[in-house]
Amino acid sequence: MDEDVKLTDQMASEQSNAKRKMLQGSAWMTAGSIFSRVLGAIYIIPWNMWLGPDRLQANALYSMGYNVYSFFLMIAVAGVPSAVAKQVAHYNAQNEYGIGRRLFKYGMALMAIMGVVCAVILWIIAPYITSGDKNVIPVFRSLSWALLIIPMMSLIRGFFQGYQEMAPSAISQFFEQIARVIYMLGATFIIMKVSHGSYITGVTQSTFAAFIGALGGMLVLVWYFYRRKPELDRLVANSDNKLTISTQQIIKEVIRESIPFIIIGAAITIFGLIDQYTFFGIMTHVTNYTRTVQNELWALFSFNANKLVMIIISIASAMSITAIPLLSEAYTRNDKKALSEQTSDTLQLFFFVMLPCALGMAAVAHPLYVIFYGYDPVGIYVLQFSAYESIFLGLFTVVSAILQGVYQNKKAIVYFFIGMIIKLIIQYPLVAWLGAFGPLAATAIGMGVSSWLMIRSLHKMFHLNVRLIQARLNKMMIYALMTFFIALLAVKVIYLFLPMDSRISAIITIIIAAGLGGYVYVYFSLKTRLADKILGDRVAGLRRRLRIK
Repeated sequence: MDEDVKLTDQMASEQSNAKRKMLQGSAWMTAGSIFSRVLGAIYIIPWNMWLGPDRLQANALYSMGYNVYSFFLMIAVAGVPSAVAKQVAHYNAQNEYGIGRRLFKYGMALMAIMGVVCAVILWIIAPYITSGDKNVIPVFRSLSWALLIIPMMSLIRGFFQGYQEMAPSAISQFFEQIARVIYMLGATFIIMKVSHGSYITGVTQSTFAAFIGALGGMLVLVWYFYRRKPELDRLVANSDNKLTISTQQIIKEVIRESIPFIIIGAAITIFGLIDQYTFFGIMTHVTNYTRTVQNELWALFSFNANKLVMIIISIASAMSITAIPLLSEAYTRNDKKALSEQTSDTLQLFFFVMLPCALGMAAVAHPLYVIFYGYDPVGIYVLQFSAYESIFLGLFTVVSAILQGVYQNKKAIVYFFIGMIIKLIIQYPLVAWLGAFGPLAATAIGMGVSSWLMIRSLHKMFHLNVRLIQARLNKMMIYALMTFFIALLAVKVIYLFLPMDSRISAIITIIIAAGLGGYVYVYFSLKTRLADKILGDRVAGLRRRLRIK
């Protein structure tokens, strides 16, 4: 009996420790993602002001360049960092730290080669992938430089994540963004305001800033690695060394594990490329809009709205990155109960954070859009619609990562392709019917179907406690809707007394509306103890400070 009690206590302790690791890791990755995304959005305000009347054309050019660049980046990175994080965690769980170090070593060499190859290819083919706008050629070529560094930088992040160390990734992300934004704004100001140059040159230098940012992030990671090296070397020295794996096996293992991460990691980018290479053709066929007007519509959803919703989608990405090594460890131990609980915890944490963020952004879309881009009724509605869409994008990011973390790569790929086919089928009718809203609706439906199939598969494998998840999800949805309606009501009331197109009014409105809506969600989550069940007992301190019983 005593042995059974000890075993039960040990299992409970391990599960509690896994949840704590997931929450801590999510906190670091979420903080890093949010800070870098917010900084990456704030620069838009002065950037758009300096670009003047050409700002929507510049935004469209920037977006087209980054869509293709993101696809090449996915190929260059090749899913290796996530694969390395997964495999390092797998071998670390067996006290085989030496194999993980060799994975890192050969992975770095592979990343360096992939970076050079993809940079050269993007430079050469730039004139042939313009989708009808030759102004994007110098933008593609300026982005090719970043491909030389980012793959190696991503691999170092993946290596640390395999040790459940998320701080290096988060902090390097932040410094990467700082370096990028400083160069971007400095170059744009000199080109547009001092030299009175072309917006095309301004955009080209702004995208070259990705290379400058990569240098900054890489320096931070190198510093972290050499700071931790003595401890990492000690772990390698004390490894069991019972497994014998050749260099050839290691490389094959990395490549085999990385291929699914390429496909799934590039999912949102692939959907964006479908939009980029179909939207203009469909709009030309069903409307008489000029290319300039089409560029402006493209900029509204692919750049303006996308920049802001990616802030909350990055939360989902942070959670998925944290979940992979933890799930891989549990899978290695064949701990089905832990797998079920960690999957359930990850889903609940996602909805707990994502629902109020997405619905809250939709509620304050008007003042938020005015702050960043100025008053534009169509742009405001597009941002509001994009905020709803972000729930489906974030959910896909999380559940696909869970499937990959438990070595169900084929299922993740199949379900993604089903969603992509659905998007391709409904893209034309939705764009023809809804215009700039069409690509967003098609993406939400495609991602939604893929996510549903993945969650159904996870339930079949791990017998998730659906009643528990549903009960808590219902509460989250009610509180998130209360947040939405209160924030939206505040916006409507305030705009009865303040001008709708003023940035000062927008700042005042968003502070009041977001504050009221956010407080409602926090209050009811703490009052009903829902937050304790999702985030742990530490939130009790927040409840005491807010004097909530």
